[in-house]
Amino acid sequence: MKETLMNRLTWMEYQERVRDEQAPVFLPVGALEQHGPHLPLGTDAILSTAVAEGVAGATSGLVAPAMAYGYKSQPKCGGGQHSPGTTSLDAMTLAHTVRDTVREFARHGVKKLVIVNGHYENQWFLIEGINLAMRELGKTPLTIMRLEYWDFFTPPTLAKAFPDGFPGYALEHAAVLETSMMLHYHPELVRLDRIPNDPPADFQPYDIYPTRTEWVPPSGVLSSAKSATREKGTAMVNELTTLISAAVKKEF
Repeated sequence: MKETLMNRLTWMEYQERVRDEQAPVFLPVGALEQHGPHLPLGTDAILSTAVAEGVAGATSGLVAPAMAYGYKSQPKCGGGQHSPGTTSLDAMTLAHTVRDTVREFARHGVKKLVIVNGHYENQWFLIEGINLAMRELGKTPLTIMRLEYWDFFTPPTLAKAFPDGFPGYALEHAAVLETSMMLHYHPELVRLDRIPNDPPADFQPYDIYPTRTEWVPPSGVLSSAKSATREKGTAMVNELTTLISAAVKKEF
């Protein structure tokens, strides 16, 4: 099998792959953020990279090193900024980093770029970075696909994973989806005995500044991960790899 990790290639091998073979390049984007007492701080970047590697293997693509820092953790979808270890970027820092990275890939001769987001709060600032880069590049052969991997989960898969009802992606921070996928990709990093059993967070329909940290469960987990399993993670990963690969092949 061909190498899928960009940083393991020489520059000449990389040039051949992107210019001659027109391989799609996948850029994972995550965050360094608390994920409860049972998952590592780097979960978002770890998962977006793993998803990208699976799709790259199915599409003869390359995976660039992940952007490991993301936009500020928000209480209602990431637990907030108050936890030690959560290390975040300002909005324009993230947008400009994406702009610069996209501009560099264009300079390399990349024609197909897929940005795989693994951090809920990143979305709009990835879009801003892409827009800034495309405006600067003008007419360019580069085409960019941006996606949040969780948008590819189908209703039947969610129904199996959540027999009592899906709480929504915002409350799934460090919960069933991420824990199950980590059990598939990196079971050695999951502390099953430390999964908290807190009830789902019950947020108000408004925000307060400074943040009311008492709104967030002390564990930082927004809904229970107790029903997470490796089997669920494997089913999720298989679906993501199949559907994202099909989308990449369709668009490129």
